[in-house]
Amino acid sequence: MLDQHEMLLCVPCRMTLPETNYHHEIESELLIKFAGKVRVAHATSFYRFTKGSVVQKLVHQIKYKDRTEAAVTVGQWYGHRLQAECPWIDEIDLFVGVPLHKKRLRKRGYNQADCIAEGLSKATSKPMRTDVMVRTAFKESQTRKNRLQRWLNVKTVFRVSKPDEIIGKHVAIVDDVLTTGATIEACAIELHRSGCKAVSVITIASAR
Repeated sequence: MLDQHEMLLCVPCRMTLPETNYHHEIESELLIKFAGKVRVAHATSFYRFTKGSVVQKLVHQIKYKDRTEAAVTVGQWYGHRLQAECPWIDEIDLFVGVPLHKKRLRKRGYNQADCIAEGLSKATSKPMRTDVMVRTAFKESQTRKNRLQRWLNVKTVFRVSKPDEIIGKHVAIVDDVLTTGATIEACAIELHRSGCKAVSVITIASAR
């Protein structure tokens, strides 16, 4: 039961969520995932994702249950933490959520990654954009695929639609959960190809 001043989770529940503290590490586990594949300046994630956990339930609410306000709120939680504790957050020029294909966007009604990016933007006073990158092909879910299958499924589906908005900028790609990193890798490659100065990664949860 939530008190009136509590949002999304009660304070005791929120205090038990397993934080990664990756933003304190020079070479986090997430950053190592991209080594040798694509240049990523920084990579961080708020919580550790495990099956059956409160974090999984939180992500499920954000992703499938039309809890856009929850996505914005969690983005703000992490944004405030990064603003207070993470020196490299000042390097970021722009937040960009991993785009959904327009067919999936119509069905779901929202892009949870954009909502998280909105929360990060509100907390850090840095801009976010929903129109600089598009997903050009509708692909089946990544959920039950291994890393190679995920990579083959997404490697050519992203395109920067407004390169003038990202040329020479440090862009933070935002998503809900990072598992193998294949989707974000595909986004990062396209951003570099289109003239980004640097690419970093921020997600709400990550799985080992």
